[in-house]
Amino acid sequence: MFTSFPDPPTQQSLADARRSLELTNDSVDELASKITAAETALAEIIRESQCAINSLQSQRALLEEKAFQTKAYLSPIRRLPEELLREIFMWNFESYPCCGWVLAAVSTPWRRLALRMPKLWSKIRLLTTQNTSPDTIRLWLERSGSSIPLDIEIFLRVANSKSSASESIPGRRRRSASPNHPGSATWAFPMTHHHIAGHYVIPHPSHAPPPTIPVLPPAHTPIIVPPSPSHSDAWSPSPPPSVSERPSSNASRMSTHWGHIAIYYLVEQMHRWERFIFRFDKQFTSVGALKSIAGDAPLLREFEVSGAEAAFYPEWQWLPNSSASTAPVIPKLQTLTLQYAPFKWSSPILRVNLHTLNLRALPTSHLPLDRLLSIVSANPSLHILSLHFQGVLPAVLPLTPTKLSQLTTLTVGGHYLLTQFVDSLIAPVLDDLTLDIEAREPIEDIVSNLLSRSKNPPLSHLSVAYGSNASFSGYYGPAGIVISWNALLADLAHLKSLHIAGTPLEPLLAALGPPDDDTNQLSTWACPLLEVVAMKNCHAHSEGVSKLVQMVEARNPGPPNGTGVAIGGISPVRLKKLELYECASMGTDVVRWLKGRIEEVICTEPPYER
Repeated sequence: MFTSFPDPPTQQSLADARRSLELTNDSVDELASKITAAETALAEIIRESQCAINSLQSQRALLEEKAFQTKAYLSPIRRLPEELLREIFMWNFESYPCCGWVLAAVSTPWRRLALRMPKLWSKIRLLTTQNTSPDTIRLWLERSGSSIPLDIEIFLRVANSKSSASESIPGRRRRSASPNHPGSATWAFPMTHHHIAGHYVIPHPSHAPPPTIPVLPPAHTPIIVPPSPSHSDAWSPSPPPSVSERPSSNASRMSTHWGHIAIYYLVEQMHRWERFIFRFDKQFTSVGALKSIAGDAPLLREFEVSGAEAAFYPEWQWLPNSSASTAPVIPKLQTLTLQYAPFKWSSPILRVNLHTLNLRALPTSHLPLDRLLSIVSANPSLHILSLHFQGVLPAVLPLTPTKLSQLTTLTVGGHYLLTQFVDSLIAPVLDDLTLDIEAREPIEDIVSNLLSRSKNPPLSHLSVAYGSNASFSGYYGPAGIVISWNALLADLAHLKSLHIAGTPLEPLLAALGPPDDDTNQLSTWACPLLEVVAMKNCHAHSEGVSKLVQMVEARNPGPPNGTGVAIGGISPVRLKKLELYECASMGTDVVRWLKGRIEEVICTEPPYER
């Protein structure tokens, strides 16, 4: 309550007010002191209680850790004999070739055991860039021992390596993890006690036509890639700085010499190579290091060096350029792939009776047809043959028919003179045929003559001009022009998949539809076993969409399990997949109808309709 003083003030009332104010201030100070003392006492109680709580929590954490360690000690895995644990490790190794990096990071005993198993490190699967240290390869090779055969797959990502590495690692830290914690998106069991480092992720290709040149890592490469160490002690707890933190001069120096260092480590173990696959998506500074790949490889079964873009190479004395006088010892080689890599047509590596041969020549390489045919004839046991030459010279020596009794897959692309090469082949068991040859004349005669010479093998897959570049700059363009589909498809009774590009849409659809007297004069169904149809850049006129609907309606009638009408005693099987890339503007209603009749439908509109 406030004291009432007279108004106006008097001398007496002013004196009383001053005394009252002095007493009030003294009371306030006394209460403030009591409050401070009470707060101090409360803070002391809280501090003591918090100390007691912290002490109890520490004791509980110690007990929990003791309980965890005791449970771990009591775990049945502890009592598992080392021989059985080795067997389990090897089971993982068969499914996950890079599992050694993860298994060695679980515990000290597991690390000791993993490092005593050279076989666990014999499959190198590395997706890397020039800016990472090649010491990962050295470390991998050291752990694989000195006698175990090596299975090597390396993909070097050169184009925009810094940005792509950062973008492909979600939540990427500023410092890279040490190699004892490799990342993996495919491990099924949780890794609760160890941090899994960031890793490169290869995006799955979208529903688009396959590229002419593969630029992805090898098909068997899993998404398990250990980060590259920058120092010799790979298991040190302090990780090396990431690419973004290193000085630019160091990064530039490392990218300049990456190939020389990495290939040096690999060539030192060339006598142990069983498989060697090296792919890169762009020419890199130290690409010349590949010329050091020379010498004997007595265990080598598969060899591949593939680039995604063409470049100029000087004359290299490397394995594919070796001469007969310096023939390397490669008695077991069965598969050879060289894409945009230099080679000599007379090299012994091309004359060891290969089972699989894949050559994509450099634009500066111009071989006469007879020499190209001599490469094939020197390998009569070929099962798979793929050749792509942008430049070919006319034959100097006469071309002789070459029979490949075991050839099942044939792919030929590039210069138009390669049609003469195809006309020289005989493949009695051919199953898969792909032609991406520059067009100078209709292609059906080439296909029909090949099948006729080969005694009509049961061809099940045919692709014509489907892998050719849509923006081909040549005058003639890809060889997708077919004058008479009826004549071609009449000989393909076993065909299951057809991929075609650059041909008019209506004649093809009419030939695949039911026989009639106007557009399809066959006596029965063409390709009655056809399940997959893919068309790219097949221009359509006004009746293109209606012809497509009629063809699908005839082969895939209304009921989901119905079959087409039997004609000549033959009923076609139902189509399972239809792909249309930039062929005709379908409309959402037509696409919806197609999806109701066919299990899988992929359709992209022409550019002018988007």
